[in-house]
Amino acid sequence: MNKPQQALHTMFKAACASVALVGAVALTPAHAADASAGKVLADSHNCAACHGPGLNKPVSPQYPKLAGQHADYVYWALRQYQMGTGNPHLGRNNAIMQAQVQSLSPGDMKDLAAYIESLNGDLVQKK
Repeated sequence: MNKPQQALHTMFKAACASVALVGAVALTPAHAADASAGKVLADSHNCAACHGPGLNKPVSPQYPKLAGQHADYVYWALRQYQMGTGNPHLGRNNAIMQAQVQSLSPGDMKDLAAYIESLNGDLVQKK
């Protein structure tokens, strides 16, 4: 194959891969976050042990206040802990949090994030 044909072939393969990825995502059922299921997860994972009552009064200044934090941010932070340090551009490095989130599915993390966002806290004032 000459160079123009190789470039065209490579572009075609990339386009096919993109279409396949979009199709796979489109066929994946959406998960509507459930804050009540997130509360159950927060209780069972004992989040308050570090983040304090209502996830708003951490037991140590090194732990963040979570109550009221945006769900998208919380979800992505949990995913980063789950990814660990294998990719320093994506993962977060905290052994306690990494252990806490390993058993969570993406749906669990969305539920937990919805619950955290629903809490009143010092981070934001709900209107």
